[in-house]
Amino acid sequence: MKAINLTTLLLVIIGGLNWGLVGIANIDLVATLFGGQQATVSRIIYLLVGISALWQLFPLMRAASIDEAHAEAGLRLRP
Repeated sequence: MKAINLTTLLLVIIGGLNWGLVGIANIDLVATLFGGQQATVSRIIYLLVGISALWQLFPLMRAASIDEAHAEAGLRLRP
């Protein structure tokens, strides 16, 4: 389970960086590298990034249900 979480997190980060490039410089790196937005490889990457984002909702909800995010933030604030 840990491997899939790390893989999906990496894909979400790649997707976020790609969107950042689109916003800053109007460059879609995935499309540039793989032959355009309609290229099969590009569409597969977009699909994998989207599925990865959905997958990452589960750890987020799990962390929120046990208040893990708040607990970790509190630990970092203590001297």
